[in-house]
This record gives sequence, structure tokens and C-alpha cells, in this order.
Amino acid sequence: MTDALWLLLGTGAFFAGFVDAVVGGGGLIQIPLLFSSMPQHAPATLFGTNKIASIVGTASAAIQYARRVTLDWRVILPGAVAALVGAWFGAKSVAYLDPELVRPVVLVLLIAVAVYTYLRPNFGTDAGAPLPTRTTQLRIMLIGVAIGYYDGFFGPGTGSFFIFLLIRALHMDFLHASASAKILNFSTNLAAISFFAGTGAILWKVGLLMAACNLAGAITGSNMALKHGTRFVRRFFLLVVSALIARMAWDMIA
Repeated sequence: MTDALWLLLGTGAFFAGFVDAVVGGGGLIQIPLLFSSMPQHAPATLFGTNKIASIVGTASAAIQYARRVTLDWRVILPGAVAALVGAWFGAKSVAYLDPELVRPVVLVLLIAVAVYTYLRPNFGTDAGAPLPTRTTQLRIMLIGVAIGYYDGFFGPGTGSFFIFLLIRALHMDFLHASASAKILNFSTNLAAISFFAGTGAILWKVGLLMAACNLAGAITGSNMALKHGTRFVRRFFLLVVSALIARMAWDMIA
């Protein structure tokens, strides 16, 4: 590990934390960076290290949002528990199934999300009519377990999928959906860390350095989202989803 490599990993983690705090998708930066910088390590080790870096930034962003955005914890907490369970089983499934098999499906879904959001300028700019609490709890638990499983099994675009579904199914605006997604994403990261730590697949020194830089990026990103509001988050969401689509398409044809 040279000084230049430490600097590269730290800088990448900062920008990953920034992106993740606004709309998710920090893995688009952090995971390729780890794989290209440390190819001598097993994929499971690099995924586990990435989760250590990510969870600190996600937790910070969740706290920042919770302090300044009103959240319905009667809805969020059941969703977070469901996401944790889903992510745990998703991580275990990696041993039995090849995550690359789902890449084409994820690419199609991301394109559909981007097109749907782009063609509806008012999508997520204002909160819709509130749903009954039990209906909302059931829907967020289904979202949590499904996307949680996906995050544990594959991962790219988890935050974007959370935000899109929270807006579409629970009638949130982009700001509240982003805030809620951070809490759900914290649960999925916690489950993945528990699984990877149990197998010893984490580079702790690298993970802790990147966690500190990810934290700084997350604080910056969440403050910008809170300052500029829903429309800023919507534009950033489209930008990140487009980048995810381009990245995944390139990986498939390269």
C-alpha cells in the first residue's frame, strides 16, 4: 500500500459518500475503485471492505436527514427490519448463485426507472396523498425485503431502487424518499457486514480509512440535499441512474 494508493482510495470514498448521501449509488465509484486498485484480493474481501466504508457514511446521512426531515418511524422501522433480513439471505445466496446472471435484468430495470422518472417531470417533486399506516407498513416491508435481498446478492443501484419505489408505492417526495432510503440502506449494509465479518472477508485498515472519508462525503452530500431540496435530489437521481446504466452496459459489452 503506497501513499498514492491510500490517497486514491480516500478520495474515491469521499465522492462515493457524497453521491450515496444524496441519491445512493456510491458503490458505482467505490467498488470499481477497490477492484482496480487491489486485484490481488478475493471479490468477497473487497465487497466486505466496501460495506465497512459505506455503512459509516450511510449512518451519518441517515442521522442528518432524521434531524431535519420528518419521518414516520412506525413505517420506516418495519421496513428497515425487513431490509436487514432480505440482505442477510441475499449475501448467503452468493454462495449458490452467480450474481452476474442478474446484471441484464438490473440494466433493463434501471433504464425503465430513468425513462419513467424523466417522462414525468412532477414525479417525486411533491408528496402524494398519504396511505393508511398498515398499507404503508406492508408496502415498505415488501420493498425492504426485496431490495435488501438484491443488495446482499448483487448491489449496484440499491439506493436508486429504494428511492424510486418509495416514491412510486408510498407517495413520498424525493427528499423524504432519500432520507428513508438511507435508513433502509443502513440495515442492508449492517446485514452484509455481519455476514462478511463472520467469514473474515474484510480489510479492516483499508475499510476504516475509507469509512472516514466516506463519512466526510456523506456529511457534505446530505447537507447539500437538505439545502437545495427535492428538485436538486431529483436531478441528481437521474444523473446517477444514467451513470449506473452506462457503467453496467459497458461492463456487459467490454
